[in-house]
Amino acid sequence: MASLLLEGGRLVDPASGRDGRYDLLVVDGKIAEVREAARHRVGAPKGRPRALPQGTRRIDVAGRIVCPGFVDMHVHLRDPGQEHKEIIETGTRAAAAGGFTSVACMPNTEPHNDTLAVTEYIVTEARRRGAVNVFPIGCVSKAGKGEELAEIGDMVRAGAVAVSDDGQPVANAYLMRMALEYTRIFDIPVIDHCEEKTLSAGGVMNEGYASTLLGLRGIPQAAESIAISRDLALAALTGGRLHLAHVSTRLSLEEIRRARRQGVQVTCEVTPHHLVLTEQAVVDSQYDPNTKMNPPLRSEEDRQALLDGLQDGTIDAIATDHAPHHSDEKMQEFDAAPFGIVGLETSVPLVMDRLVRPGIIDLHRMVELMAANPARILRLPKGTLREGADADITVLDPDLARMVDAARFESRSRNTPFGGWRLRGWPVLTIVGGRIAHEVRPGARR
Repeated sequence: MASLLLEGGRLVDPASGRDGRYDLLVVDGKIAEVREAARHRVGAPKGRPRALPQGTRRIDVAGRIVCPGFVDMHVHLRDPGQEHKEIIETGTRAAAAGGFTSVACMPNTEPHNDTLAVTEYIVTEARRRGAVNVFPIGCVSKAGKGEELAEIGDMVRAGAVAVSDDGQPVANAYLMRMALEYTRIFDIPVIDHCEEKTLSAGGVMNEGYASTLLGLRGIPQAAESIAISRDLALAALTGGRLHLAHVSTRLSLEEIRRARRQGVQVTCEVTPHHLVLTEQAVVDSQYDPNTKMNPPLRSEEDRQALLDGLQDGTIDAIATDHAPHHSDEKMQEFDAAPFGIVGLETSVPLVMDRLVRPGIIDLHRMVELMAANPARILRLPKGTLREGADADITVLDPDLARMVDAARFESRSRNTPFGGWRLRGWPVLTIVGGRIAHEVRPGARR
């Protein structure tokens, strides 16, 4: 395997405590050496520099940010069964283009990933065609129906790193209790889609003034927070590890803070679209179905609460909830269109431009949220650039400004509300296991 030397970049790695100018040497798919950058050393060199292997490619990353490879712990690759929307090959190419070196894929495929065979298919297909690391998430229940536990042990042995019925809540409290108890054996989290269906049924956007104005049926914030409250109580009862997906409301964060004070093992994630958009986007876009997602875009008060949660540490991860849909399905009237948007290729520049640049979070916190913490939650050997670690690396250009052009996405789908947005701070180099999976050369059009 070819070796690489990344020279002169700002390395930001919370897991190793490094933030400064470093040269980073990759050999045989591992981080071989991290040294203070030669051009920035003060005084005598700190030991003899390592001899570079023959054929080492030297890449000047001065002025760029070198991070542990980003980990998206919530994506829908649609494969098997919904290949008209996405396949593992295109979804992982989109991940690489977006700066992600690892993704965890949700199980609501066709058939659902609820058996050893489907998990093995995903692992095998990812090894054959995947541009990045793929970690399957298995179902909590058979076919995601919430009636009977799936074969969790078999799926974990085949490579599943968590279980979830994402797309549907586990409505049966006793089944959820069993899942939280059983997964303790494997030390994996239950990833929870929190939604009280009796409250949200038929709803298509946030319940409030905007939904009334548009004449659309709303989904109240309580549909999420009530479900979260129940499952936090079950996590306290069982001692299981609970991870709350796509948290979207102020009330939900208050419940999470309360549970943590009581010692409950709970982590949570938020999506970029809930951090930068509100229900007003549905109004302004005049019913654009690309503003329809579940949970729905919430109020400005909720959005501000999520930003506070990023700053005070309540929120553990940013995850895209990448949900590709074919245009024939998505571009219908708002009521009939499916929920969800793609996110792998817009998440990083959105976070850089709308959160880091205005100072809402700093780069250290961004790397925690998008690399170190997702790896920790899923117990992945990722999320750091320590010597000996896998050479999964994301390089960002904080000054690169570019328009979001959905027509140029690597994903098979184009369902994004961010088309035409001009964002600054894009990934320019994605390295997976020492192999360059995506590169934007200086001056090249992406």
